[in-house]
Amino acid sequence: MAKPVRAAVGDVWITCVFCKGDLFRDREVKLNSTGMELFKFGWANESATGLICWNCGYVHLFANADIELYKVKKGEI
Repeated sequence: MAKPVRAAVGDVWITCVFCKGDLFRDREVKLNSTGMELFKFGWANESATGLICWNCGYVHLFANADIELYKVKKGEI
């Protein structure tokens, strides 16, 4: 099972835009384009960091490479 993380860009902590939660599951998300898929170059598409809200499931996408993820300890949940 995925472990919860907190995230920040610079000194701004990220919260869910829907429920205001601050715990997320993270995963890499491919930003596929039709042209690249058509010519079988889907692997070369840009990636983003997907943050899935631990509370409500809302998906946030960040193409910014400056996003920092912080593991959450067991007692903090």
